[in-house]
Amino acid sequence: MKQDLSLRQKGVVTFGETMALVSADKHGPLQHSAALSLGIGGSESNVAIALRRLGVEVTWVGKVGEDPFGDLVIREIRAEGVRVVESRDPEAPTGLMVKERRSVNETRIWYYRAGSAGSRLTVDEFDFDLVRSAALLHVTGISPALSPSMAEVTAEAIRVARECGVTVSFDLNYRGKLWTRDQAADAYRQIIPQADLVFGGDDEVAIALGSTDTPLAMAHRLIDLGAREAVVKLGAMGAVAVVDGQEYTRAAIPIDPVDTVGAGDAFVAGYLAEFLKGESVPQRLTTAVQVGAYACLVPGDWEGLPKRVELGGLAAAEPVAR
Repeated sequence: MKQDLSLRQKGVVTFGETMALVSADKHGPLQHSAALSLGIGGSESNVAIALRRLGVEVTWVGKVGEDPFGDLVIREIRAEGVRVVESRDPEAPTGLMVKERRSVNETRIWYYRAGSAGSRLTVDEFDFDLVRSAALLHVTGISPALSPSMAEVTAEAIRVARECGVTVSFDLNYRGKLWTRDQAADAYRQIIPQADLVFGGDDEVAIALGSTDTPLAMAHRLIDLGAREAVVKLGAMGAVAVVDGQEYTRAAIPIDPVDTVGAGDAFVAGYLAEFLKGESVPQRLTTAVQVGAYACLVPGDWEGLPKRVELGGLAAAEPVAR
């Protein structure tokens, strides 16, 4: 009988920095864009919104400035039905990222987040009872890279989760503008043994492992480091996973992408939604590639994320278990 972990009191808890997002409405050099759109973006809030659209209860914890960008971040996440637990910083601004859609196949991102409110969240401001009552805690490698205080929040949230038997999900999510590969590798190797589910692109997993290999071999090595389940994301090539010693491969769904930013977050959310329902690994990967594909079909990091009733709109290839 399946165990529906999402029935625990608060579902999923995640935290991190969500920024205001300015993006060009059309392809081409940003400096020649006649119009720009204002929205929000952040890995953890992308996951939270995707999970909520798939029917999972989610709480997002974060810090924003006392400014209009902060108002926008809180309003947008809350409007998606996500429970928002926010702190406000009167002395630091909400972070900003700017997206240039240089061509159909190339997107460039600039971050203006140094000293931002989102990087100043502390353990004193975080209600760890939220973690204690959750079914799952989702963290990314972005948060510990932001600041020492966010690294401390990440470590304490994971410690509390493990102490209370709460499942821990960790997406490596490397950001080269925040720290070096060596710094990231050190942090990854501390977190991976404490995580139940580990996700990462093949390039990110190579940072954690210190070398490259075939995707399945890298997934096995993540298990050797202490992960219970390891999923290596391969973008347009799909994904592979190792769970309970079993290998799985999943092809991506062929699409004509409009904007691939946020697809990795969407993939993780699809996998977690089915994990919480007690679904099989093949079903988790099926939903993951479907949700990831939907995220690529419209501009924006999260706007194209599907509701569960829409998942059948994109066909998925059959998985391969070895």
